[in-house]
Amino acid sequence: MPVTLDTIRAARERIRGHLYLSPAPHSAALSEMTGQQVFLKLDNLQRTGAFKERGALNKILTLTPDERSRGVIAASAGNHAQAVAFHASQNGIRARIVMPLMTPLVKVAATSSYGADVVLHGADYDEACAEAIRQGAADGLTFLHPFDDDEVIAGQGTIGLELLEQVPDLEAVVVPIGGGGLIGGVACAIKESNPNIRIVGVQTERLPSMLRAREAGHPVTIPAEATIADGIAVRRAGEKTLPLVEKFVNELVTVDEEEIASAILVLLEREKTLAEGAGAAALAALLQKKTSLNGHRTAVLVCGGNIDVTLLSKIIERGLVKDGRWIRIRIHLTDRPGSLHNLTRIIADQRANIVQTAYDRAYYGVSLGDTVIDFTLETRGAAHIREIAAALTEAGYRHERIE
Repeated sequence: MPVTLDTIRAARERIRGHLYLSPAPHSAALSEMTGQQVFLKLDNLQRTGAFKERGALNKILTLTPDERSRGVIAASAGNHAQAVAFHASQNGIRARIVMPLMTPLVKVAATSSYGADVVLHGADYDEACAEAIRQGAADGLTFLHPFDDDEVIAGQGTIGLELLEQVPDLEAVVVPIGGGGLIGGVACAIKESNPNIRIVGVQTERLPSMLRAREAGHPVTIPAEATIADGIAVRRAGEKTLPLVEKFVNELVTVDEEEIASAILVLLEREKTLAEGAGAAALAALLQKKTSLNGHRTAVLVCGGNIDVTLLSKIIERGLVKDGRWIRIRIHLTDRPGSLHNLTRIIADQRANIVQTAYDRAYYGVSLGDTVIDFTLETRGAAHIREIAAALTEAGYRHERIE
């Protein structure tokens, strides 16, 4: 049965009581930063850390007794994998999950801990998906598609029904897009209930598969690219999801890696909320003024929080650099006792924190008797950086910022 408001309502009744009703609080800080009235739909708080539980559980609960007895198989970069593994186990169903070789370890470990057999295969989701379909056919397992399935889409659409109840006078919803299962379901639920609410989809600039499909009028396969938003790293939009996007979605925009990293950092600092790259993409679009929204009461989906801690540390550092709160500056000075002391005093007077130093006498074209030192500094932002540079110039130091 194709996805409709009725099938989404049915999905809600089916999964009701099995999932956490995630909150959608208003954020005063993000509202000020974006120029919208921002409400965050926090589906990163689900049991397995992402919205994928909705579609996976709805699909599992509609399996026939024969399908349940034979077991299921899925392909995923992590969130769909964990959702299928957990809810299959809860329902006594054997599950096998094929994950790309570069899937973050935290997602592989979590999927295994929920009771699934994990197979690592392929460079990306598409290769893992092809392998899962092959193994499913060979071993008689039911393949659970992560997005291009009517019951999965309907399950994801339950977010839309919740938003209509949680955010009074809702005017817009911003949704990350991978293959389109989430936005397809959410857009259908909302537009069929209130066609005046705007739906904005956000993709990573590196893999805009839905944008390319909409331009072409049919799904197209785009080249593989690495992205920190691995949860929406899909090379080809769905056959079932594209018509929903064409019918219900008002606007599609893209965000780059640095913008996503910055949004992750903003959510951590301002909202004390942990989001993975895909989960922060929607907020990134608002922060960077990528949409046509202007002062709308806007729900932003924070749809996943399963992020590798090593990647998180890199994102935090990159985000600090992007925001001008970490800089690296190269300073030339004479190589004699007291020179470094005088230099660090100037930096201390400017209330900048030294994070790292690299001292060199042999490289960078340094004259005999001189030296160069690279400082990584923690600052308060662009204005503070200008103050530091002015103080160094006034003290007679030659310096340049390293980008």
